[in-house]
Amino acid sequence: MPIEVGVPAPDFLLKDQNNQEVRLSGFHSRKAVLLVFYPLAFSRRCHGELTEIQERRADYVNDRVQVLTVSVDSVYGHKVWAEQEGFDFPLLADFWPHGAVARAYGVFDEETGIANRGTFLIGADGMIRFAEMTGPGETRDQSGWRAALATLTP
Repeated sequence: MPIEVGVPAPDFLLKDQNNQEVRLSGFHSRKAVLLVFYPLAFSRRCHGELTEIQERRADYVNDRVQVLTVSVDSVYGHKVWAEQEGFDFPLLADFWPHGAVARAYGVFDEETGIANRGTFLIGADGMIRFAEMTGPGETRDQSGWRAALATLTP
């Protein structure tokens, strides 16, 4: 069960596809964060979702919000995938301890060892403003993310 709206977002420190550290709390007081968990790089459905993020990048990376995507894949796998697909937003590796951040957000699937499709909007105050989760085989509708982003105060 994903964590609920209205609670503080668990902080984390993960590495992106360029091996750079990204800390969630580093965005507090500056930007909201759209945190997008996905099961695995190089999979068809995840490719479609991340391609839509890239195509709508201006909605998800601007002066009000930063998208961060997370999977249990390694930094090195993310690097190859980002270069192959032209993804220029952070792909964070929840590789070790395996799935620790996905567990903290309540979206880790213990049976398969991967994250479910969890999406969280975290306000600049560090509070969860929007939360949803679907299973690995279900495609998310990103219009709900954009509607949640529209509720942020300028």
